[in-house]
Amino acid sequence: MGARKGAARVGLAVVVCGALVMSVAACGGSGVTNDGARADTNATKSGGGTDRAGAGTVDPTRVPGVGDRLQKQIPAESRQVVAVYGEGRNDADATVVLYTKSGSNWKKTRSWEGHNGKKGWTTDHREGDKRSPVGVFTLSDAGGVLADPGAKLPYSRSVSFQAPHYWAKSHWHDFDYVIAIDYNRVKGTSPIDPTRPEGQSKGGSIWLHMDHGSGTSACVSLSKSGMEYLLRTLDPALHPVIVMGDKAELKA
Repeated sequence: MGARKGAARVGLAVVVCGALVMSVAACGGSGVTNDGARADTNATKSGGGTDRAGAGTVDPTRVPGVGDRLQKQIPAESRQVVAVYGEGRNDADATVVLYTKSGSNWKKTRSWEGHNGKKGWTTDHREGDKRSPVGVFTLSDAGGVLADPGAKLPYSRSVSFQAPHYWAKSHWHDFDYVIAIDYNRVKGTSPIDPTRPEGQSKGGSIWLHMDHGSGTSACVSLSKSGMEYLLRTLDPALHPVIVMGDKAELKA
């Protein structure tokens, strides 16, 4: 793992820099004005259906708001789940919640307001559709423009993550911190590795990254403090995954 955190990972980022615009464009987009910072919410917030995740009374052995179809896709060994509750199929607003498994029960650890694709969600993501893919995906690699904040996931730091400055200024720091969502990518590589095993048309470079106040091109965004928290908390030994989609699709 140490080698993956070191110069070899950074070298890869530099090598694929020529493909960076394609990669980050699939994630960040441009031409969107900043709607302002989204507030963090902590674990003491009521889970009685008053928050955007709409948790309500749930079976503690299940991730709240997630139906059998996706619940069964959460690996048995996973003890950390990042759940992304999209407001609606065509909506860009979302709530990001970290759940940690204690014994057989899932406990809400922390939550943040955030965003997903500008046009909402899809079960058949395609390159450039501006929708985030619905599903359960592993979380294996991280990186960004900024120095490693103490990530437990392998972290690749490189200026190659920098968003193009012809994008709106509100987007320039989107990729200061990044966690790769393992959708159509090779695990164990830098998030900016452009390899797409399922083909270019299926899209890729789907990340958790810093929020700019509005919808993304397909990624999930949250506050800088939220990204720092996830980077310091998500642990490969606990097999973290992300469960993401609009609320209706998650419950299906």
